[in-house]
Amino acid sequence: MKKPVITISSHVVRGSVGNRASAFALETRGHPVWAVPTITLPYHPGHGTATRIVPGHGRFQSLLDDLADSPWAAELGGVLTGYMADAVQAEATARFTARLKQRNPNLLHLCDPVIGDEGGLYVSGETAAAIRDHLAARADILTPNRFELQWLSGEDVLDAGSARKAAEHLAPAMILATSIPAMMRGNIANLLVHENGAMLAEHRMVENAPKGPGDAAAAVFLSRLLDGESPEKALQATTASIFELVARATRRGADELMLETDSASLLRPAAMVSTRKLI
Repeated sequence: MKKPVITISSHVVRGSVGNRASAFALETRGHPVWAVPTITLPYHPGHGTATRIVPGHGRFQSLLDDLADSPWAAELGGVLTGYMADAVQAEATARFTARLKQRNPNLLHLCDPVIGDEGGLYVSGETAAAIRDHLAARADILTPNRFELQWLSGEDVLDAGSARKAAEHLAPAMILATSIPAMMRGNIANLLVHENGAMLAEHRMVENAPKGPGDAAAAVFLSRLLDGESPEKALQATTASIFELVARATRRGADELMLETDSASLLRPAAMVSTRKLI
């Protein structure tokens, strides 16, 4: 049996982003999921103004304490942290993850620093700083997009080389940076940087892509690492899965990933991606 993963991120009623995407991907790949919502939304706020239901700080902390104290906490293999509604949640989540790691030092913490995109920050500066200082800085794995990599590192990301330089400024032992400029024109890439070097996986860019690929990518990458795959294999397979999911949803004109329809792509992607080591 595969080990459970706890996901701490947003929940949308309609759509395939946040915990909806990460939990589905992990469960499809055989991992039981404990899903903790940091906020509940009717749909991705990128579709328009949306009602926000945020748990009170005391109740959020108490829920995490109950999970940390439960007899099942030792079963966990990983923690995936994503969108935080405020700085207090980020700090509480960091304390919770530290408690879990005290019980199980082999627990993998993947931080998806959901703070913004090419349009800028879409959380407050205080929340972004808390995610940076309390979660990203202590994680085992970090999965920023291009904007988040720039913001966290303070470095401009203009190409694969500058992306690698930016990633090497950050604390985690392993970084999977998404939506990085590729080597070939018309392509987009994911960059893996860890102790054994750097590798780029690229594929053709998909215009008008639906929302949510970052959440699914983080979940698939963590799942494959927990399954014992090498980081390089996990990079290639994760990139193929997400490219396939995005391309298929776009062809149908969908505004969200169609995970329930394309679940096979999470297991055995057929899409071809080009990988190369960076010297």
